[in-house]
Amino acid sequence: MMPFPKTRLRRLRATPALRRLVRETALAPDDFILPLFVRPGRGVRNPIASLPGHFQLSIDGIVREAREAARLGIPGVILFGIPARKDARGSDAVARHGIVQDAVRAIKDAVPDLVVVTDLCLCEYTDHGHCGVVARRGGRPGVLNDPTLKILGEVAVAQAAAGSDLVAPSGMMDGMVGAIRAALDGAGFAGTPIMSYAVKYASAFYGPFREAAESAPRSGDRRGYQMDPANAREALREAALDIEEGADIILVKPALAYLDVLTRVRDRFGLPTAAYSVSGEFAMVRAAADRGWINGAAVALEILTAIKRAGADFILTYWAKDAVKAL
Repeated sequence: MMPFPKTRLRRLRATPALRRLVRETALAPDDFILPLFVRPGRGVRNPIASLPGHFQLSIDGIVREAREAARLGIPGVILFGIPARKDARGSDAVARHGIVQDAVRAIKDAVPDLVVVTDLCLCEYTDHGHCGVVARRGGRPGVLNDPTLKILGEVAVAQAAAGSDLVAPSGMMDGMVGAIRAALDGAGFAGTPIMSYAVKYASAFYGPFREAAESAPRSGDRRGYQMDPANAREALREAALDIEEGADIILVKPALAYLDVLTRVRDRFGLPTAAYSVSGEFAMVRAAADRGWINGAAVALEILTAIKRAGADFILTYWAKDAVKAL
């Protein structure tokens, strides 16, 4: 006959208070960044069908969202722009009065202490929907790496000049962090940090975002520059290169299907590490919840807890406001 164990783990699970007392991972408002989509106009509030509860907003609406985020204790927002006009080089991304630059100024005027992160990519601004300058090679479109780097540096300077607290290059171009760091330093913005989407996979989870940002490629796909979902060791090489070039924060995207990668990146480098709980993660939970198949709020908190437990210092998430209200 086996003896009774001297320690019973269930003793510390008996009541909510005991469970809280020994809980290893706890979510807080400081863990979240809220994504926002800004477009020209006034009074614009276009629903995003695949992201229920989220909208394309004009700057006046973006300012209201920023104020609410600050009121809830969320420390920051990240901006994605939908310009009035797109062209082959994404000119609005560089313009002094581009949609994101104007939104940054408005938010910083209204809520100066809120951290404003600016996504730094060209896919939302180009008429072809790719993340850089496109040329045809062998009859197929291809993104030219080095000409794209020059434009990304110009975009970074425009965003920093507008008041961005943190620029976030997401295009997965080789050498992008080094080029952006050099451009910022050369323009007098040595104090502007870089959060690099160093580990960004060519994921099937991005569909709702591409509707929201109107950024789907018109031809081809992004597998030529985003990471293969089957690779994990490559993520460590990507992160190491971006850190060497001057990245201040490393971001892993998506989050839920790549928790193992997130843990490996965090453990290897120890740099502040973010994770993006992407649009597809939000949409599939919301769709199941709307059908009564799951408790959506409980599942969302469980997923966010898993992301933090895996090593994220903070999480970009469409659940940010709902999560804070549920905590």
